[in-house]
Amino acid sequence: SSSSPPPLISESANDIEANTGQVLYEKDSLTKLYPASLTKIATAIYAIEKGDLEKTVTVSEKAKNTGGSSVYLEEDEQVPLKRLIQGLLINSGNDAGVAIAEHFSGSVEQVSSDINEYLTNVIGLKDTHFKNPHGLFNPDHVTTAADLAKITQYAMNNQLFREIFGTKELKWDGQSWDTTLITHHKLMREMPYEGITGGKTGFVNESGFTLATTAERENLSLIVITLNSHLKSGVYNDTINLLDYAFEKFFIRFVKQNCQ
Repeated sequence: SSSSPPPLISESANDIEANTGQVLYEKDSLTKLYPASLTKIATAIYAIEKGDLEKTVTVSEKAKNTGGSSVYLEEDEQVPLKRLIQGLLINSGNDAGVAIAEHFSGSVEQVSSDINEYLTNVIGLKDTHFKNPHGLFNPDHVTTAADLAKITQYAMNNQLFREIFGTKELKWDGQSWDTTLITHHKLMREMPYEGITGGKTGFVNESGFTLATTAERENLSLIVITLNSHLKSGVYNDTINLLDYAFEKFFIRFVKQNCQ
C-alpha cells in the first residue's frame, strides 16, 4: 500500500490538497531550482487575468526565433491572445511565450519583472524570480516546488486556465503549421491516470525533468510538483506514487471531514 511516502528520484517535490492548500507531502520543497517550462503556468495565468483574450497579437521576428519547443509562429503572423496561451500551455511554445511577453510589456525583461511582481503581490510568493516567460535556462531564473504548487493552485481557480491546462488535443491552424497540438503530459494520454485534470511538462539540461500535475477524485483535489529528475520516467513514477499516496492516505479523512 502507499500509506507511507515513496522514496523519490526527483530532487524536490510538493504534493498539496488544492482546496485547503494543505501540504500532504514534501521533499526539499523550498529549495530554489530551475523550473524549465513549468514557468509557463505563471505566464499563462498572468496573461489570462491581465489580458483581453480576443486581442490580436502580432508576432515579432524575435518571438519567431526564440528556439526550443515551439508552435512555429511566423514573423507578422496575427494570433489572438487566447490562442497563444493555448500554444504556450499545450505545446509548450517558447515562441508563444515571447509573443505574449512583447504584447504585454514590450520585452521579455519587462514582462518578467511584471510577472515577478504579480507572483509576489497577488499570489504571495517569496522564492520565485523569473527572467523570462518560458523557462529556457537562465542561472537567475528560479522557483521552488512549494511556489509552483501555489501558482498552480491559484491558476486552477480560473476556469479558462483549467480548461487549457486539461486540454488533451487542439486543432492548430497556424500560418506555417497546420496540426493537432497534443499535450506532452503522459498521464493525460498514453499513461492515463484516473482523475487527472491537467498538467505541464518541462525539461532543459540544467533543470532535469520537471512536472506539474493536477488530479481530482470525489472531493479530494491534488496538485503535485516534481523537480529535477535525471530521468523522464523518474518524474512520472514520482508523480504517480505521490498521487496514489495522497489519494489512498488522505481520501477517507477528507471525505469524513467534509461530510459531517
